[in-house]
Amino acid sequence: MGQKINPLGFRLGTTQTHHSLWFAQPKNYSEDLEEDQKIRNWIKNYVKKNMKISSGVEGIARIEIQKRIDVIQLIIYMGFPKFLIESQPKRMEELQQSVEQELNGVNRKPNINIVRIANPYNHPNILAEFIAGQLKNRVAFRKAMKKAIELTEQADTKGIQIQIAGRLDGKEIARVEWIREGRVPLQTIRAKINYCSYTVRTIYGVLGIKIWVFVDEKE
Repeated sequence: MGQKINPLGFRLGTTQTHHSLWFAQPKNYSEDLEEDQKIRNWIKNYVKKNMKISSGVEGIARIEIQKRIDVIQLIIYMGFPKFLIESQPKRMEELQQSVEQELNGVNRKPNINIVRIANPYNHPNILAEFIAGQLKNRVAFRKAMKKAIELTEQADTKGIQIQIAGRLDGKEIARVEWIREGRVPLQTIRAKINYCSYTVRTIYGVLGIKIWVFVDEKE
């Protein structure tokens, strides 16, 4: 009773795949894992720094990393890749050079590809960024959650669940609030559920956002 598992790891091999694809010796595994996290953080920080959007949504759904002998293939799935696509190849060259500098000492050269997502608000990472931006602007958390649900209804999803924990509305005692719309079958392995856990820093403290999006069910 009460045991929990990551919804993505629970469905690996059925409706989910790994976001990192590479092989490493046991003694080098931790270094490669740390390198993956460093790459993802660097790309997100670069996009956040160079993207001027009032809502604060960078639009990165996920970053896939495929490591080969001499190449690190980076596939960035974005909902709003306008700032990169319109100014190609300048922005792409800057991004690639910055990643190469961050990976100084690695013998593999990064190769970056941008993939546009058809339904951006189908992905929980983008929704979490939207809610985080609203909370930073002191919008009521219930209003932010309802607005996020409205965005997912336009993206043709079957259900969504949003949970926010922390000092909501600046109250002294932290609590957990959640809202659900439609079906979210967490115990069904064949259900394709996108999930993310996001941390946002506000003037009241740190808030945690968790989002489950039920996209479809595998036959």
